[in-house]
Amino acid sequence: MKKPLIFLLLVFIQFVNSQELALVKKNSKIGYISKDGSFKIEPQYKSARSFSEGLAAVENGGKWGFIDAKGTWVIPADFSNAKDFNSGIAIVQKDKEWVYINTKGEVQKAPASEKLFDFDNGVAFIRQNNKVGLINNKMTVVLEPKYDQIKPFENGFARVELNKNWGIINTTGKELVEPAYAEIGNYFKNTTWARKDKTFGLVSAGKFIPVDGAEKIWDFETQDLTFAKKNGKIGYIDLKGNWAILPIYDKGKAFSKNLAPVLVGKKWGFINPEGKFVIEPTYNDAEVFSSNGLAPVKESNWGFINETGKIVIPTQYGITTNAIIAMFTQQDKGFIDGVARVKNEGKWGFLKPDGTVLSNQWFENAELFSKSEKNQAIEAVAEKPKEETKPAKTAAKPVKKPVSKKK
Repeated sequence: MKKPLIFLLLVFIQFVNSQELALVKKNSKIGYISKDGSFKIEPQYKSARSFSEGLAAVENGGKWGFIDAKGTWVIPADFSNAKDFNSGIAIVQKDKEWVYINTKGEVQKAPASEKLFDFDNGVAFIRQNNKVGLINNKMTVVLEPKYDQIKPFENGFARVELNKNWGIINTTGKELVEPAYAEIGNYFKNTTWARKDKTFGLVSAGKFIPVDGAEKIWDFETQDLTFAKKNGKIGYIDLKGNWAILPIYDKGKAFSKNLAPVLVGKKWGFINPEGKFVIEPTYNDAEVFSSNGLAPVKESNWGFINETGKIVIPTQYGITTNAIIAMFTQQDKGFIDGVARVKNEGKWGFLKPDGTVLSNQWFENAELFSKSEKNQAIEAVAEKPKEETKPAKTAAKPVKKPVSKKK
């Protein structure tokens, strides 16, 4: 009888630790709701941030500290400012100085750096003498500063610049692609796109493979096809650099669920990996399919279709927070972990796949759901850090998070 009991206990722990909370603003105060729409922490804060690794930074009386998912103060509000935890470390401002702390609130002595950088993927940048390297969350140098730039890590890989040439490293600092290219893409299945002189191609196993006529190549996302431009038109190439779908479209976006949005003239539709229209071009805009099989499409406003092209949620919502911010910051659109953040008549809420609004509530502001338990959050894929590390002659201060342009 013991084994079944142990199994049930493990399932219960997994369920509890998988709780997600979303920051929402109601009556000018910030609180946190769960996926059932109920308030787990009632709106009471003037300023606060989303949960990250089981803790959320909140402001109290002009000072910042951290609470847990029950609203209990874990780290007292003793800081002038505070950022999110990542890899067990957060940047806070203490006595006019920016420092690292751990989840116990203890200051961590870091190697010398001209600027503090957020942790992500278990590492953070350090900058010395205008060169950039890496430290881990034990505050140990894992890569001596040697590069001119390191871009934010994506799934454990980062683009690096040395003497105006670009390559790719992993979180241990190992070079997977030597800095030898004028531009470079993300690292996907041991492959990346790159530009050598004026020629675009793919780099795989250390070899550069030119892509016939390519004028630009975009990052591979979730499937083995990505979009590229030739003669001013968009088509799709595979991981070997072959044109799998001929460049005949005006614009295109990534494949997901074996469907990709493409623009013909002024209308968007969806094609399959054979280049055939599964959903005819009838929309003013379209985004990629989420894992639940729904994609945002726009007529006058945004709604959602299924994989057959049927509108299952009417086109009456907004899906981005701010048009100006959207020009610089990649915003998550569509369904994420079962809900979609949308705007309606100036208020924000969460749609469920059946089109109903979570707890039938609308808020002055709403952020994406995030894990509220430490052991789950550490294992979750972290949000991309969003600042370049290009050297600058400024005093040491923490990195803000606008998206960096990809090389």
